[in-house]
Amino acid sequence: MISDFDHSTHHQYNSRKGNMITLHSSLHKILLSLLVLIFCESSVFAQNLASRDTVQGNKYNLSQFGHESVDFLIQPTKWDGNDWFRLGVIGGATFLTMQVDQPVRDAVLKDRRYFYSVPIEGARMYGELYSPIVFFVGFAAHSLIANDMSTRKIAYEIGQASLYAGAFTLILKTAIGRARPYMNEGKSSYHPFSSLLDKYHALPGGHTTTAFVISTVLSRNVEPTWLKVLVYLPAVITPISRVYQDQHWVSDNVLGGAIGFFIATWVVDIHERNDSRVHVSSVFPLTISVTLN
Repeated sequence: MISDFDHSTHHQYNSRKGNMITLHSSLHKILLSLLVLIFCESSVFAQNLASRDTVQGNKYNLSQFGHESVDFLIQPTKWDGNDWFRLGVIGGATFLTMQVDQPVRDAVLKDRRYFYSVPIEGARMYGELYSPIVFFVGFAAHSLIANDMSTRKIAYEIGQASLYAGAFTLILKTAIGRARPYMNEGKSSYHPFSSLLDKYHALPGGHTTTAFVISTVLSRNVEPTWLKVLVYLPAVITPISRVYQDQHWVSDNVLGGAIGFFIATWVVDIHERNDSRVHVSSVFPLTISVTLN
């Protein structure tokens, strides 16, 4: 623990976040909102399905969501050796980074000048629970206005992956009950199933999970390669932001990023039966089209 920890900076941050301690159980509300949005989207776009289903077998409606949700829940029963190996790597990486959690925190807290800087705050906002809703609504609106199935796909995948990842992350947060760094209880303080308070919801990192869900879905649906890489930039900065603002340990974000990436990858994979891609032909104005190989 370092002696010059800037308590006043942290208190300013917590008060500005204003009873956000009243729960990232706003997590509950957001997850419910995502489900409602998926339901609404499925009916609003129903009229376009017959003529615009450019991705074979995908309707992107509530019925498909239900079937895929069941498939998602039973996925571990279908895992092969590679899947279990990935799980082991994720667990190992999380454990190893736990060994440097405290030294990294000590080093970061020595310089608080950029606490409210644009990159740090922007990355925090990218991982907020409202972020996938903003992306969902934006792409769904474009799909409705332009009668574009490709942006419907992106909206659906962001909503679906966010719901799965959010629910899974909440379960782990509650079950593990790891204290956040600013509680000053140390990196090994756990209160499993003992509290719904946000201060004991450090592991895994929810903002990082959300950020990697969004960036992974976008990256998998865009071309060219430079854009696939670029959309990961905010996702990479988000865990840096969370550590810098003393909300998470490094290891929290390793697990959170892995959850977001792999759940989003699974969601996109089940929809891409015939190698469709979304192409951005220009940045302004934005033009999006689907090419089937």
